[in-house]
Amino acid sequence: MKTLFLGILLWIIIFPQDPSIVGKWQLVKQTSCIEDEISMDEESEALISDMKTRGKRTSQIIEFKDNNNAEESTKIINQRKSYNSKGMLYKFDGTSLYMLDKRSRTIIETFVVEKFSSDSLILSNSARACETKVFIKIK
Repeated sequence: MKTLFLGILLWIIIFPQDPSIVGKWQLVKQTSCIEDEISMDEESEALISDMKTRGKRTSQIIEFKDNNNAEESTKIINQRKSYNSKGMLYKFDGTSLYMLDKRSRTIIETFVVEKFSSDSLILSNSARACETKVFIKIK
């Protein structure tokens, strides 16, 4: 019994599971370049703060599937269906995430992967490094 347990433990240590991007990811935090470009007074800070809290009221979810398809949607509280669903293709190589047009398969947007683990994903827009998105994996 101990030999079996040690064998399994050794197998897990030698061959760790690579995290997979496949699954549902929920956007939990997003930063934009607007804070850097606007001189802040009390009124501007209040407006930006209000805009940020409005985005947190609805859950934005992106689901990456095995066949390189992705679906972005918004979950409304107490609703089974998602709204504003939008399908797209993706290519993930571990360091970059490419969003592709479904028809022409050309790159629409490129994100640099800042951090990727089995339960969290941090992306920054390659064109605007000050724009970042933080996702957590959900079931």
